[in-house]
Amino acid sequence: MIRTLILIRHAKSDWDDAALDDHDRPLNIRGLQSAPRIGAWLSRMGVKPEAVLCSTARRTRETWAGIASRLPHAPEPEFRRSLYLAAPSEILSAIRDSDAGTLAVIGHNPGIGALAWSLCRTQPEHPKFGLYPTGATLILQFEAPHWADIMPGMGLVAGFAVPRELPDPD
Repeated sequence: MIRTLILIRHAKSDWDDAALDDHDRPLNIRGLQSAPRIGAWLSRMGVKPEAVLCSTARRTRETWAGIASRLPHAPEPEFRRSLYLAAPSEILSAIRDSDAGTLAVIGHNPGIGALAWSLCRTQPEHPKFGLYPTGATLILQFEAPHWADIMPGMGLVAGFAVPRELPDPD
């Protein structure tokens, strides 16, 4: 069975309020514009998550809302505090517990970018892949009967995008 994993770093967040707790930072204007671009790109790619695991941080929740606005019948996300600033091993553990055929995970760097790097059989040739900038989204495919069977180096890249390079959604 082919399993599809979508790894998304939250869109650009706002740093204007220094008194605001990091967990509560919202997206800035650029982030609010970027998230729908990712949703439209996923739709054009024909990739629609059956399930979504999302950090509880405000910026990840807002990122998913923007993405979902461009996906027909987007699923309700499962918010997990354990994904807030999670290490790659913690994110992978959450993925392995899923039973969805196509799963999206929305998180934070450095964890989400490091996990993306480790799961790829061959990394995308995109110059920004190693940086995994805000809004970066990777689509990986695995030949595996269960998520519990995936291991580093098994994922085949089906797509990688950063919002700044995508057109505005129609």
